[in-house]
Amino acid sequence: QGQVAESGGGLVQPGGSLRLSCAASGSGFSISSMGWYRQAPGKERELVAAITQDGSTNYADSVKGRFTISRDNAKNTMYVQMDSLKPEDTAVYYCRAVWTTGALRWGQGTQVIVSS
Repeated sequence: QGQVAESGGGLVQPGGSLRLSCAASGSGFSISSMGWYRQAPGKERELVAAITQDGSTNYADSVKGRFTISRDNAKNTMYVQMDSLKPEDTAVYYCRAVWTTGALRWGQGTQVIVSS
């Protein structure tokens, strides 16, 4: 079946840092790709960063150089280190996992607020 759950959101001042985690569970199959998406009020959900099973990554232009995605395949866990945060990074951040079976799951989301 599979499920994912995010953690680590919160309130941070501009220029600050946060680390989000996403734990996938409930499936005996491996995960082919994982990604972070975000959705700000009144906007569509957008890709922030993604990482494949072999560690290949891609980032949205808006976060390149500030966010770093990583994963621990043994733990089926993905992380994103977010540095130099800006008010425009404020959004609900969602984790998405795709298993090798083709199953796709979204997390419930975690709120990130960047404000002074």
